[in-house]
Amino acid sequence: MCRQSITFTEPNDEWLKKQVDNKEYSSKSELVNDLIRQARKQHVQIDWIRAKLEKAENSGFTEDSKEQILEQSKSLLRG
Repeated sequence: MCRQSITFTEPNDEWLKKQVDNKEYSSKSELVNDLIRQARKQHVQIDWIRAKLEKAENSGFTEDSKEQILEQSKSLLRG
């Protein structure tokens, strides 16, 4: 693993400490890594939705039903 030094604002540091104190995470590093993983997953989901919207805009319509799009979205969210 790479070692990194970062600085937090006071409110963010307090929030991180509370999460560790509440035993949600064993360390600030674990929590920050989890937040980054969540952000990365969310970014993938946003890219997928954006691609679907662009495809629909470029074609004028999509052949997928709203049920198919919803199921594809749910499937992506499940990972």
